[in-house]
Amino acid sequence: MQPSDTTSDRLGRAVRQRRGRLGLRQDELAVLAGVSERFVHTLEAGKESVRLDKVTAVLDALGLELDVRRR
Repeated sequence: MQPSDTTSDRLGRAVRQRRGRLGLRQDELAVLAGVSERFVHTLEAGKESVRLDKVTAVLDALGLELDVRRR
């Protein structure tokens, strides 16, 4: 983790790494999650404003969960 990383950056990196480990392309993940390929790309790029329902759909498709913790 780099000091300048945002939460969005870390989330995007986690999604990209998990997708890679599963051997999925962005378009394949999009189909599994019921979102657009563009959304997957945007999420992995660390865009700060994304729809939470779509984020959780992608995480569910990857077998990941969102964990909120106090800093």
